[in-house]
Amino acid sequence: MKKYNIIICAFCLVCGFTACSDFLDQESDQVIYADKDHLNNATDTLWSMAGIMNKMQVIADRTILLGEMRGDLVDITNNASADLRDVAFFNIGDDNVYNSPRDYYAVINNCNYFIANADTALRNNRNEYVFMKEYAAVKAFRAWTYLQMVLNYGSVPFVTEPILSKAESEMDYPRYDINSVCEYFIKDIAPYANIETPGYEKIRNTNSKLFYFPIYVLLGDLNLWAGHYKEAAENYYKYISTRNGTNSIYPISGNSVRFLNTDSHWQSTRDSWSQSFQDETGDKGSELITMIPGDSIPSEGNYSELRNLFNANQDNEYKASIVPSEGIISLSAAQKYCQYTTGGEFIIAPEGLTGLRKGDLRLSAVYRNNDNVSIVVNGKRVENYSAIGKYNTRNVHIYRRAMVYLRLAEALNRAGYPRFAFQILKQGINNSVIENEVVPYYPADSTWIRSFDFPNNEYILETTAFSSNENTIGLHSRGSGHTAFNDTYVMPDDTLMTDAQARLNYQIEKVEDLIVDEEALEFAFEGYRFYDLMRVALRRNDPSYLANRVYKRRGAANEGTMRSLISADLNDTHTWYLNWQDQIGLGY
Repeated sequence: MKKYNIIICAFCLVCGFTACSDFLDQESDQVIYADKDHLNNATDTLWSMAGIMNKMQVIADRTILLGEMRGDLVDITNNASADLRDVAFFNIGDDNVYNSPRDYYAVINNCNYFIANADTALRNNRNEYVFMKEYAAVKAFRAWTYLQMVLNYGSVPFVTEPILSKAESEMDYPRYDINSVCEYFIKDIAPYANIETPGYEKIRNTNSKLFYFPIYVLLGDLNLWAGHYKEAAENYYKYISTRNGTNSIYPISGNSVRFLNTDSHWQSTRDSWSQSFQDETGDKGSELITMIPGDSIPSEGNYSELRNLFNANQDNEYKASIVPSEGIISLSAAQKYCQYTTGGEFIIAPEGLTGLRKGDLRLSAVYRNNDNVSIVVNGKRVENYSAIGKYNTRNVHIYRRAMVYLRLAEALNRAGYPRFAFQILKQGINNSVIENEVVPYYPADSTWIRSFDFPNNEYILETTAFSSNENTIGLHSRGSGHTAFNDTYVMPDDTLMTDAQARLNYQIEKVEDLIVDEEALEFAFEGYRFYDLMRVALRRNDPSYLANRVYKRRGAANEGTMRSLISADLNDTHTWYLNWQDQIGLGY
């Protein structure tokens, strides 16, 4: 990206933000007005796309940090900066480095300019639209950025035209909340869902298609937040079934962390799951879907600091700022690991296992620590070494395959099909599972349910034969063993309930709890957690669903301590949102 940084200035707009009625800081040396009112050749378009991506880099780290630090899965060390500490304890002031609405509007105004000026009617000699791929990609950039901003601020000034003059900057703009933003962009991007993302040459062996947001996934997210659950499920499924071309497949894969079935001491594991966090090839079976590319040199451009925050390394004098919380450690330990033995039996791992090898194994696969122990790292003696293996590259990962499947489960569950959602966790889905475990319970909706087509010969479930062509497991099996055969991991139900709707509501709520736990086990440290808790709490009209989990970040015994450190009352939803100079946001 660096080679574009100087060239793009004539085409990319950078928006400062000083007041609700003044989008542009007229004195800022960052405000560069365009010298063209059209984008009708490949050079213009390429530079403008690079300009948007350059501004996306600015908000990349905070996308992860605002979503993770305010949840219940991480804690801070004494090495954390004051700004990061204030994020973790919901004390984010106007001067906090992570509280800068202008950076979101820099992306948005770039996008607005591109959308207003790209010549989408231009065709080549094969009568193909020349810039439609880029146009659709920019529409997605804008929708995603607005969604991130409104999730953090709750209410934001909404503008879809480029601001190019002082008069335009001083206009009053309407405020949109989360629902309004979602409804607008569902309509705005839906017509472009089938348009392929741009594809340029690989950059340092990285597939440039990973730089874009697939519209079907983004539509799924927008519909999920808006409460359109059937539509959300359809969008996520549409991405899965077209991700690698028309009627293609994109199975969850068999990647997992498991004890060797020959190890009676429960010590040795095999791990094909954590490897995916290093893979940025973007091939057909890639776990990674979308990332924001980062600079490679700390002194230049927008270098991501995530590696230095989550890992002890030479750059931070071997002092990490972020560590797993007692919340995720306890949740992980509480899972019942199901082992397939050499004798052909399925057994639950013994309760006496200690450390991170108790329960679900995903945490142990990515977290390395030596508390109160001195070790040598790269020739230097280090105390309290800590590293989280999800952050080893310079790029910021945003979307991945498991996220699509888990949000598909969340949408199906809230659409009224908890047994469908549960099978995504339990054994994975193909047409046989749908026909045998889902359709019989919802006969009136069988046509719609069967529209989710996962051919048996393409989505091959795990069996005791452990064949090399098996590519579909329950998501809980990624860390908790052979969940499909685990008799303790069962569909929540209350057969004593005589009212059918009350029983269904019970199932929906309990399956949703399992999904939220699975999101924690699978996505810990990746920036989703606070928003996942927020979405469910708002859906249930129960702020305590979020508040109680965050207050127990350091364990139930330390809930009082957390309540004192977090002075905000998290049972008041206003405290979930940022505020900036009393002009943007709902927080106070």
